[in-house]
Amino acid sequence: MPTLEDLKGYMERATGLQRPGQRKAMDFARARKPHTVRFKDDGLIPNHPRWPLIIYRNAVAFDESLDAAAVIEDLFEANGWGDSWRDGIYSYVHYHSRIHEALGIASGKGRVRFGGNKGRIFTLRAGDVAVLPAGTGHQCLSADDEFLVVGAYPPTGTYDECTSAEHRRGALKAIPKVSVPRKDPVYGAGGPLLKLWKKSK
Repeated sequence: MPTLEDLKGYMERATGLQRPGQRKAMDFARARKPHTVRFKDDGLIPNHPRWPLIIYRNAVAFDESLDAAAVIEDLFEANGWGDSWRDGIYSYVHYHSRIHEALGIASGKGRVRFGGNKGRIFTLRAGDVAVLPAGTGHQCLSADDEFLVVGAYPPTGTYDECTSAEHRRGALKAIPKVSVPRKDPVYGAGGPLLKLWKKSK
């Protein structure tokens, strides 16, 4: 069932109001050094065998005349990451074995653990973007009332949601087969993601 934010997004797309558009959205990306973290397989959550989680801090600028979620959506879409949604992050640990995921924080702040129960906790704030290679465990531990996330996916891959030991066997085969995206969701074809994920073998 669509959330209120999803309905707002549909209206904005239909009218163009409070959206920068894909061309102009690139102007809202701020150059930031990527923070990378690798996670080991913890027995339940496989994580990615080669590629790190990437976090860009304060990577998206906002304009008060535009909807922050729409800015992130248009930026992701300008770089080929689509099927976007607006919501929070699930409070239970899960991962995607057949697709990568980008999480852009439109407002508020939340404590998110990446990598499974033995992973690391990060406080994500408005303007931050996390890019998760397939297999990366994630769950929201706590968040304020304003916490709003925009999620998106590259054009190749298939969405799935893995939460239990039953998913492991298939996931371990699927994760390494998910290809490197053609573009970084924030910085495009010249973004750090492409070098970091190709280089990390």
